[in-house]
Amino acid sequence: MTYSIVARDKESDEFGVAVQSHYFQVGPVVPWALAAVGAVATQSMVNISFGPLGLEYMRAGYTAEQALKALLAGDSEPDSRQVALVDASGNVAAHTGSKCIPAAGHRTGDGFSVQANLMEKGTVWDAMYEAYLSTDAPLAERMLVALEAAEAEGGDIRGKQSAAMLVVSGKPTGRAWEDRVIELRVEDAPDPLAELRRLLRVKRAYMAMNDADRLADQGNQDDAATSLQQAMTLAPEMVEIHFWGGLGMAQAGMVDAGCELMMHAVHKDRRWIETVHRLVAADRLPADLAQEIQAKLTAKVS
Repeated sequence: MTYSIVARDKESDEFGVAVQSHYFQVGPVVPWALAAVGAVATQSMVNISFGPLGLEYMRAGYTAEQALKALLAGDSEPDSRQVALVDASGNVAAHTGSKCIPAAGHRTGDGFSVQANLMEKGTVWDAMYEAYLSTDAPLAERMLVALEAAEAEGGDIRGKQSAAMLVVSGKPTGRAWEDRVIELRVEDAPDPLAELRRLLRVKRAYMAMNDADRLADQGNQDDAATSLQQAMTLAPEMVEIHFWGGLGMAQAGMVDAGCELMMHAVHKDRRWIETVHRLVAADRLPADLAQEIQAKLTAKVS
């Protein structure tokens, strides 16, 4: 009782799945993806095993179509299932069983599939298809636009409750936990897609902050500053970004400018000043620099 999208991005080789449903905690159930292998969405009268098994079939060399046939052949109620897969070559396969609750259907495109069941209208999956194709954005944002198009078309006839998104890297490391580039879940909310979009924005901000840290460690302060500014622009409400970004600036010798950023956090909660002191105990910050920072921050709030 869900609408979802599975997709492979041709440029980045990322795989992704995004979903919304009137169902508590849809995230652990529908979306499955593995870098360099593929992605699966399993829904309707859901057989959760289709997710991990579908990935295992594709990792063993099955195409999406072959994996789909194997899944359905081993299932006791294939007519009640809805499932879609995309493999490492971008091949797509989807199935909407004859006993899925109407309106139910799917539509496949080049490297992606959209599917839905128990919808208000039978036009939901076409709306998702067109929205995905008409959007020029990174994979996560494109999938979210497809979900928003589904909701605008009427969505789940029961309403809305939870949403989730999973994107895995196009450059696998062999460590699956590191390859999960974006993993967001809205377990229960009045407007799950609005919350999912907010979380994606915040996630992008933290990704930019991590880029800033990496660039600073490489001695590229100009590009680090650009990435940090991007992070703060994306999520100005996240004072932690200001704190750690400012601390990084202070460590790079820009103490005054760094403290100005850190004050965004301190104005929210003065305990951030004590946090500076705690970093010394963990050998994360030299004691003399910590004292200088604490003195400047304390003076600004006095």
